[in-house]
Amino acid sequence: MRVVAKTPPLRVMIVDDHEVVRNGIRAMLAGEEDVVVAGEAGSVREAIDEADRTRPDVIVMDVRLSDGSGIEATREIRARHPEARVLMLTSFADDEALFSSIMAGASGYVLKQVRSGELLRAIRTVAGGGSLLDPDVTTAVLDRLRRGKHLFKDERLARLSPQEERILGLVAQGRTNRQIGDELGLAEKTVKNYVSSILSKLEVARRAEAAAYLARHTATPGSVDG
Repeated sequence: MRVVAKTPPLRVMIVDDHEVVRNGIRAMLAGEEDVVVAGEAGSVREAIDEADRTRPDVIVMDVRLSDGSGIEATREIRARHPEARVLMLTSFADDEALFSSIMAGASGYVLKQVRSGELLRAIRTVAGGGSLLDPDVTTAVLDRLRRGKHLFKDERLARLSPQEERILGLVAQGRTNRQIGDELGLAEKTVKNYVSSILSKLEVARRAEAAAYLARHTATPGSVDG
């Protein structure tokens, strides 16, 4: 008689600073034969330590934790355990948090209002290497990714805020601080402060070096929009 090897159960870790939420997810998963709860945590520090200890396949991660952000925990855990899949769980449809979650390495993002069956499908989807993003919060983020996709090829340019991106583009076109201020409706001193921040983030000393850096790292020199 041929013996078929049994597939190991899917190991899930639950991270949420509310015990009632953890209990609810654990109770839901308890009814699944192919899933086990490998660990639980209620803070960033606990999440990192528990992930080191249990090596889960999937982590259901609350975006907001008692001592910080689930995004911060995700970034650290993924750096230590790149094979772990993270499914972000949050009460708010926050496109900024979703954007940060994607950049931190999360595979999925769902709202806490999700039904139990949908959450279970989401866990299995990310466990299988897929990605899952709640349609209610993806549109703005995907637009932002498309607009700024060239920035992610370079770590330093990715540090700039949208306003700094605009100002750097004008600096690269040879505009003075006063001209930039007139165009963007900013005081000349404010523009000077922005330029100082840009130079610091790009790790260069002069405006010309910042313009040259932009030209080397974007498709269309003088335009942050590439």
